[in-house]
Amino acid sequence: MSAGPVIVLGAGGHAKVVIELLRASGHEVFGVLDADPAPRAVVGAQVIGDDSMLESLKAQGVTCAFIAIGDNGLRLRLGRKAQKAGFTLVNAISPAATVSSSARLGVGIAIMAGAVINAETDVHDLAIINSGAVVDHDGLICEAAHVAPGCALAGDVTVGQRAFLGAGCSVIPGMKIGDDAVIGAGACVIREIPAGALAMGVPARVTGRV
Repeated sequence: MSAGPVIVLGAGGHAKVVIELLRASGHEVFGVLDADPAPRAVVGAQVIGDDSMLESLKAQGVTCAFIAIGDNGLRLRLGRKAQKAGFTLVNAISPAATVSSSARLGVGIAIMAGAVINAETDVHDLAIINSGAVVDHDGLICEAAHVAPGCALAGDVTVGQRAFLGAGCSVIPGMKIGDDAVIGAGACVIREIPAGALAMGVPARVTGRV
């Protein structure tokens, strides 16, 4: 259950899913902050301003936040900004996800419905494990990485900071995907992917830089 009401940063499609996850796990959503502060509802939560309001919200007693932004780099920056302002980053974990009792979770993490996180896996701060994604045993999902819907990661896979794995991609055991790398949808990773690389295809081949 929530230690207090949660302010959500971001008002896009990802935020819609996150707000519903937060409610399903017992959190009260106080409101939404967005770069476009125009008043509107996001699945029933009201946009009340932009992130310049963080300090005033803290003064009102709102001390929990969730960064519901898909862009990995921006999510990380705003997460650190919220923490510096004294906010506690909460997790949004679907009741329909399966998370091993031996998994180690950071803060500000989204784990969507149908996701599976198996034994001795580490998921670091501000990562996203999206709908139906599987991370097998001894995985390492680094800070602000995003494992998209339907991905299948075998055992002992490392996904670097801010890396993005596109929908439905698969990764064989023991592979390392570097920081800021992007793996295209449906790709099959059978060799290590260096930092900042764009890799696509079956098997995945580096086709450029991001």
